[in-house]
Amino acid sequence: MLGIFLRPATSIQTFMGGNNKFSELLSIINQSYVDTVEMDALEEQTINELLSNLDPHSVYIPASDLQVANEQLEGNFEGIGVEFNIINDTIMVVSAINGGPAQELGVLPGDRIIKVDTINVAGNGITSERVFKLLRGKGGSKVDVTVFRPSATKPIVFPIRRGTIPIFSVDAWRMLNRETGYIKISRFAENTHEEFLKAFDELKAENVKNLVLDLRGNPGGYLSTAIQLVDELLPDNKLIVYTQGRTKPRAEYRSERLGVFEEGKLIVLIDEGSASASEIVSGAIQDWDRGMVIGRRSFGKGLVQEPYELSDGSALRLTVSRYYTPSGRCIQKDYSDKDKYSHDILNRYENGELESDSRAIIFDSTIYHTLRLNRTVYAGGGILPDYQVPIDTTFNTYFLTNVVSNGLIGKFAYEYLDQNRKSITSIPSLKVYADAYQINETAYNQFVSFVVKNGLTPPTNQENERSSKFIKLQIKALVARQIWRDQGYYAVIQKEDRALQLAIKKIGENQALLSSGN
Repeated sequence: MLGIFLRPATSIQTFMGGNNKFSELLSIINQSYVDTVEMDALEEQTINELLSNLDPHSVYIPASDLQVANEQLEGNFEGIGVEFNIINDTIMVVSAINGGPAQELGVLPGDRIIKVDTINVAGNGITSERVFKLLRGKGGSKVDVTVFRPSATKPIVFPIRRGTIPIFSVDAWRMLNRETGYIKISRFAENTHEEFLKAFDELKAENVKNLVLDLRGNPGGYLSTAIQLVDELLPDNKLIVYTQGRTKPRAEYRSERLGVFEEGKLIVLIDEGSASASEIVSGAIQDWDRGMVIGRRSFGKGLVQEPYELSDGSALRLTVSRYYTPSGRCIQKDYSDKDKYSHDILNRYENGELESDSRAIIFDSTIYHTLRLNRTVYAGGGILPDYQVPIDTTFNTYFLTNVVSNGLIGKFAYEYLDQNRKSITSIPSLKVYADAYQINETAYNQFVSFVVKNGLTPPTNQENERSSKFIKLQIKALVARQIWRDQGYYAVIQKEDRALQLAIKKIGENQALLSSGN
């Protein structure tokens, strides 16, 4: 869970100076304890134990992990620019990132990386961490990457100079119909606002009048980025969020400029994976009755972390305040029982909330009211959507569970594209592929044979009836991702997206989005 963060402090702030009980204790142990002690490990263990007595989102990050942790929000890293999966002990290229060094030299989706410089990386227990260490490096440095390409007669060596690689947070955008656009945001990172504006400009060129903003599974990110995004959707001088803590006075954040989409029908999609900054956005839109929120109750994280860099290069992300939506709601769920907090999503499955089509499960009796239409909203456990869309479990079977847990759909998608690359890449556009291409019964039977070959029991007739449609859709979407990246995946998978279909339906109704009341 990314959470929500203030921007990193510009000056180094130290945590636990040398003249305190903690330092004294570690010094005594180091000097006098009977056995040899790994002091760094003991210190980190002690810090983690200390933080465990606070809230669930105050965390210590060792120096060795800090760069990777920051990359998720800073929006770039230095490397060759490939997305990959490790399948059957082989590095499979999912895609070469647009504009990156690997793409410019011709690395393709489906390529298998078998050697990095002189190091063999195939069939020897390669891990993601090892791949990162081998492929990432200082910009301008050179690395020879050898790939096996099924269509080539021999391995291909790419001499690649590493460069700055962007990490995108706006995964997909497209027109759903002639008037309604769609934008999917996966996190609130440093470049998210800029990416959003670029995506919206493309939709605007296609005369977008309505917008579906998809924040499902978005774990949060920077507070300032969430504020920038809401400012594009609300009129000027509207309260977006305010923060307050024991040592932090109330700080208000308001819309300040003319936004790109202050008018037009707006729907925000959320689910149990939407947290923190996602909840700021959806809470502000809901509180001002600017649009409709559809999906399932969000995660329920209303805490703000501030980063403190320590003298050894490690960092502390400490919760310093709570945030409140414009109506005054703090949506932070109760964390007094840490075990219950960590299993909250599982508990939602078990109590039937995620599969219910009813919004009758009220998690807090504290009532608030929206600021324009005076609708009832609630605090203390996430954003409750205006319309609930239950999670779809109709396709679940024992066979599908085994297939998914072994990663076999993704593995088969690589083989399927290898076998059909020429015909699929000749399809003129993603839209044609999404609308017309089918994973037929012959392909599905090949998948079942592939599953059996990998040691699983074939599906029963009943399991086929329940799961085959879902599996075919996943294969088609994962093939699309290899060619068109996330744009391709979402264009396909959303053909069966019930929350998105409800959003399109509500936008199409000739009435105000919120006129039916809740």
